[in-house]
Amino acid sequence: MLDVGQIRQWMVLAAPVAALCAVLVSGQAGAQARLDARYTASLAGLPIGEGGWTIVIGETEYSATATGTTTGLMKAFTGGHGQTVTQGTLQAGKPAVASYVASIQSYKKGNEIRLKVDAGTVKELKLNPPAETEPERVPVTDASKSGVLDPMTATLVRMPASGELMSAEACQRKLPVFDGRLRYDLNLAFKRMGEVKAAKGYAGPVVVCSVYFTPVAGYIPTRAAIKYLQEQRNIEIWLAPIGGTRVLVPIRIEGPTPVGRAVLEADEFVVTALPPTERASARPKDKSTKAAQTETKTTP
Repeated sequence: MLDVGQIRQWMVLAAPVAALCAVLVSGQAGAQARLDARYTASLAGLPIGEGGWTIVIGETEYSATATGTTTGLMKAFTGGHGQTVTQGTLQAGKPAVASYVASIQSYKKGNEIRLKVDAGTVKELKLNPPAETEPERVPVTDASKSGVLDPMTATLVRMPASGELMSAEACQRKLPVFDGRLRYDLNLAFKRMGEVKAAKGYAGPVVVCSVYFTPVAGYIPTRAAIKYLQEQRNIEIWLAPIGGTRVLVPIRIEGPTPVGRAVLEADEFVVTALPPTERASARPKDKSTKAAQTETKTTP
């Protein structure tokens, strides 16, 4: 039977997948939009968390802020809450991330990660507490910090300017992610088409992708949680379109855990077109953040 410490490990390792819901970056040069979304998380049918995402896209820059907190039984265990902020510029409609900051607090300890990135390569990394250095841990090298995405930017699904917006092609990609401590790949593969209806905002078709987790660096191979995630073949991401753009982002993520099925789903998913004069610099006043941006197409 899992103890509280093990449950916390599962939730921490689930965070990279949950983080896929955190950011929107426009696929059209000059597009300006704001996404306001609220998500709820459940485990085995019981509520464990909730969060909000605000993303502002300007003509040449963007910002994204995600906040979340544990609720219900999980709050009694951890009292956790956190914030993640990403900022960057848009170059020919593509994101060029400059920084990424993530801060998570619980009853007993805090965790802060700060990344500065240039052309997909981590140039500066600050961790509090410092990275663990057990002999069995696969080391994070300079090579493993090159050509990577941060967890926020990893949500970006840019579709070609021509062709169908909602198609299997959305799932044909590999996401090389580095969250400051763990380097891993998320391999997506097309599963099916579906329909969703948020309580507020989007209602319509979604592209459902399977997600496969592959650790690369910063992990201990013998850890049960790592082994479990590697073996899973039933994790799904549901991608919904951002109105007025060629961009899809997750509106729902679900997958198995040893203590029941975990689901993260948007109750609100509202997109607002912004006037040309409103820029992404109208970002929250929290400390800035920025991240990496690389995406590799694969054939499932």
